[in-house]
Amino acid sequence: MKGKAGLVTGAGSGIGKASALLFAAEGAKVVVSDINEDNGNQTVKEIVDAGGEAVFFKCDVGNEENVKELVDKVVSTYGKLDFAHNNAGVNSLWALTADSTTEDWHRVIRVNLDGVYYAMKYEIQAMLKNGGGAIVNTSSGAGTVASPGSSAYVASKHGVNGITKNAAKEYAKLNIRVNSVDPGPTETPMMMESLDKMSEIFAPENFIPMGRLGTPEEQANTAVWLCSDRASFITGRNIVVDGGALA
Repeated sequence: MKGKAGLVTGAGSGIGKASALLFAAEGAKVVVSDINEDNGNQTVKEIVDAGGEAVFFKCDVGNEENVKELVDKVVSTYGKLDFAHNNAGVNSLWALTADSTTEDWHRVIRVNLDGVYYAMKYEIQAMLKNGGGAIVNTSSGAGTVASPGSSAYVASKHGVNGITKNAAKEYAKLNIRVNSVDPGPTETPMMMESLDKMSEIFAPENFIPMGRLGTPEEQANTAVWLCSDRASFITGRNIVVDGGALA
């Protein structure tokens, strides 16, 4: 990743933070983006303290103009956009489909799916100007299978996997690769909050063959690898990283 420049959304905590730290450790210049300014600046501080290069840009990924400004920030700061990890996302409120609220549906779709669409739209435009690039979207195991009680989340993540494959085919000959990482249960603040509300049947040892949660770093390893030249012949894939849960 040396000499490359890009962005990570939702980089203030969890998988996004681990990804931004790893991109920087591998030599990339990173625009760290998050809705939480304090968390985002903390990620930048950790990168800079470790000898890396990064700046922070506050972004609500559900706001199209804000996302365009984020991509413009990368180009104006570093001269190009080589990679992007579109990671920002939210959980839906647990409810069976008929009991869920329309307000929650629109909130989740706005961030998880609209946000990825906006990001890819402007990232691809920027990458075409410098001869190509690589995009990784954070989806979920719920982008592959059902998760009762989470209709909005499941729909949004299936959508992320769908647009990933579609864009990959559209831009394959133009040297832009597009893939997604589908994390299984991972030790992030969002996941730990969800697990606290679930019954013991959802305990990791009961449904993950490896018997544990994944780590943000394990998800970041996959995302960074997919953006690197070592994954140069991989595009249009939804790669599940879940300790065997969906096997």
